[in-house]
Amino acid sequence: MRRRVALCLVLLAFAGLHAAAVEAVTLSTSSRWIVDDEAGGRRVKLACVNWPSHLEPVVTEGLGMQPVDAISKKVASLGFNCVRLTYPIALATNASLSSLTVRRSLLAHGLAGTVAGVEANNPGLLDLTLIESFRVVVDSLGENGVMVILDNHVSRPGWCCADDDGNGFFGDRHFDPDAWVRGLGAMAALFAGVPNVVGMSLRNELRGPRQNADDWYRYMQMGAEAVHAANPAALVIMGGLGYDTDLSFLAARPVDVSFAAAERGKLVFELHWYSFADARAWESEDANEVCGRVARGVARRGGFLLDAAFPLFLSEFGADTRGGSRKDDRYLPCAAAVAAELDLDWALWALQGSYALRQGVAGADEVYGVLDWSWSKPRNVTALSRIQSLQRPLRGPGYDDARPYTVLFHPLTGRCVVRRAADDAAAAAATLELGRCEDTDAWAYTQPASTLAMRGAGRGSPPLCLRAEGSGRPARLATSDAGGCRGDALSTWRLVSGSTMHVAVNATTTTTPSRDGGGGLLCLDVGEDGRSVVTNPCRCLDDAAGGECDPETQWFKLVTSTRSPATGAAAAATVARGLIAA
Repeated sequence: MRRRVALCLVLLAFAGLHAAAVEAVTLSTSSRWIVDDEAGGRRVKLACVNWPSHLEPVVTEGLGMQPVDAISKKVASLGFNCVRLTYPIALATNASLSSLTVRRSLLAHGLAGTVAGVEANNPGLLDLTLIESFRVVVDSLGENGVMVILDNHVSRPGWCCADDDGNGFFGDRHFDPDAWVRGLGAMAALFAGVPNVVGMSLRNELRGPRQNADDWYRYMQMGAEAVHAANPAALVIMGGLGYDTDLSFLAARPVDVSFAAAERGKLVFELHWYSFADARAWESEDANEVCGRVARGVARRGGFLLDAAFPLFLSEFGADTRGGSRKDDRYLPCAAAVAAELDLDWALWALQGSYALRQGVAGADEVYGVLDWSWSKPRNVTALSRIQSLQRPLRGPGYDDARPYTVLFHPLTGRCVVRRAADDAAAAAATLELGRCEDTDAWAYTQPASTLAMRGAGRGSPPLCLRAEGSGRPARLATSDAGGCRGDALSTWRLVSGSTMHVAVNATTTTTPSRDGGGGLLCLDVGEDGRSVVTNPCRCLDDAAGGECDPETQWFKLVTSTRSPATGAAAAATVARGLIAA
């Protein structure tokens, strides 16, 4: 006890060195949205990346590769506003562990090379205790404007996860629920005054043969109340069963905690979604049908909570950034489409390009990593840009600048259909292409089949609609007559595949010339230049080849936004001045 009290006094003194570096951020919930109390209830979209500190050495990954401030600055520069920072509960419950120095912990695991790396990059951390070094990482992120969600990943330090690793469910050999509740309260109290710690995730990926809903309610509610009592300002984030893939049981029995129904609530739910949960289907079945089926499963297992007025945090998703994985190459555009359609808060797995020690391997590579093995630069700029398009909120409190309109989002590239025109008078002759989603116009569309009409093409300009011109030819904006484009087969668009992302017209009865002789369904597609928006015969609608057909270039998700849209003329003028990327 004396040793624990001494450690707490050290930490309190240590905390005072950094607490003034950033302004406080207090987040709450308003219906399905996370909002900023200090900004009048304006929505804050969590666009996070996971950064582990839960493996055997209990040292935040990357400290032997780069200075902590450089890593924090990299997180912010890549557009992430938040880090889901993992830790083992033993860091809060085992004083012998938390008071171990970084140097001693690394050497105890045979990581002399990592000690040398920390000495070179973060010399001031080597002789700090593990809990002190963890706090330095939190403060560094705060000093760079990055929020933190503390995630209890495991009880005993180590790689997660397996059914039989002893960390899976309450009562497993390394998972004492009473110690866990005490540990959550201790971590919540320790970080209660830290300005950028905005939430605590109670437990990562509950799993294994012992899992059951009754114990989930019993202990998760106890853990939630312990966190809230110690830090009432923090969001409390609850995951479900089955490796955080299943919250469906909440439809029949809501959570009973004291802080859920307040005007400004604190309860958030989290869900995980990876390709390997449906690996065989992604690899060998019709990608349209798999995407539609899996997306409906995500809605059934967790998405329904949005309609029940709770935020849903997709706290882990990600893919092999090297490319070439059929399951990941199909899954990630599907996941991005769902995240955009629901405008979810999310956390990508993962920041780290490598590990000091993972499952007995020193210097192990992380192929899901945003950063490369050396932590010095992005591993795959193209893959990263697809994710960055999801960082911007599309709607929610404070983002009601326009009545709801449609955005044509291309999830494979993370870009949107935009128009380039010199002025509004030339709007009908504009080129449509994939560009920044910030530059999109407002489209109007009514399911199941209607025109895609552009709102506000320009003062005094006639209404415009999207029209197909034939196979391999650019889609163009047509000037409507008094009746609009209704009745024109090549201006009437419908969603025709199981993914609901093939946007097609029926060209069967037209005489429109095309490279393949015309006729059949024409779908929006990306031109050979990788940028222009064209129409081509729809692919993979009936994948008789058994999953060999790849439809992703023809996937366009119709997403709702209420942000102020760009105008084609304004966007074009800005490009001309060189102020935004072409």
